[in-house]
Amino acid sequence: MWYVLLGLAVFGLITSTVFTGMVLAALPSYLRERRAAITRLTTGEPFTPPLSLLKPVHGAEPGLEGYLETFFTQDYPQYEILFCARSTDDAGLAIARKVAARHPQIPVKILATGGQPDYINAKAASMERMEAEAAHEILVISDSDVRVTPDYLRAVALPFADPKTGGITCPYRGVAVDGGLWTRLEAVGMSVEMTAGVLVARNLEGMQFTLGPTMAFRKSTIRRMGGFAVTADYCADDFVLGNEAYKQGEMVVLSHHAIDHMVIHVTFWQSMLHQIRWMKSTRFSRPKGHFGTALTFAMPFGLLGFAASAALGHWGWGFALLAWALLSRLAISILVGRLVVRDPSWLALLVLYPIRDFMGFLFWAASYASSRIHWRGRIYQLLPGGKMRAAQ
Repeated sequence: MWYVLLGLAVFGLITSTVFTGMVLAALPSYLRERRAAITRLTTGEPFTPPLSLLKPVHGAEPGLEGYLETFFTQDYPQYEILFCARSTDDAGLAIARKVAARHPQIPVKILATGGQPDYINAKAASMERMEAEAAHEILVISDSDVRVTPDYLRAVALPFADPKTGGITCPYRGVAVDGGLWTRLEAVGMSVEMTAGVLVARNLEGMQFTLGPTMAFRKSTIRRMGGFAVTADYCADDFVLGNEAYKQGEMVVLSHHAIDHMVIHVTFWQSMLHQIRWMKSTRFSRPKGHFGTALTFAMPFGLLGFAASAALGHWGWGFALLAWALLSRLAISILVGRLVVRDPSWLALLVLYPIRDFMGFLFWAASYASSRIHWRGRIYQLLPGGKMRAAQ
């Protein structure tokens, strides 16, 4: 039996190393395009069409005021910000009003859906409401737990200079707001694991999806896909929107500009629920790709190889297999974490990412345990294709 487990460990280490090679192969083209984009922004003719920035909010999330402030201080000539929640007395809207009052030069619209239409994904109703009120053709959609730099809108707008571009999305680095082990582990997973997977998918099949922290679309693209109502029954609305744009034959672009995704799931249980929900959502949205994800993790196979080798008395093999796994993960964490999203945390990249890689495998396994997810205080059941319904 131990030889069978040793063989499985070696097989897993080979497949995870192949994945590492695929990540490395995807880097040159992305970095080349990033250099070209930065050159265009700094030396080329400015491309600054008017933008409508859509910000759905839900409650007074920790740090929300500071994050919203960064969207009011953009180095951009003409844009508006639209906020929307379910109720006019939502605490998140109150914070938006407070920040907007400090920046009267930025046009702002504060909206509410009143709970109608009553979509399972209430965010879709907010998006519909804001799209109807948006004054401009290009819609920039950003989650509430995002922090940006003043050049953000210029970077987001740039790909739309190509008329074939229908949507764009930004890579992001996880930022552990209050520190803490679980928050840091979740953050490094965003910076490295998520980004590595996106780069490989982009290299293999092109961008066929977008990422929720920042998406941007032409209003005409959204309307051709049937409006934001297409996401009403889905958990992974970001995947759906990008995939629908791709199906229309439009180009979806992975921006050169990385943003900060603020991680506020500070307790162990909050962090676990969030990450398992994300894994389950991926499982139902992209079932084949998700199944193969198991072979991209290295640390579970390194540890299995160490245990099997030790049981057989081959300690040298065990340490070699474990070192193989560690080197594979360190290569990805440094090259993706530092070069692509520019995560400044060496502790997270060098120490915590190998731990996060092992945890990622456990989350992957847990995604097959049930079809139920916890989301905004309620329990939903995921259905084939990624749709969801209230759990019975």
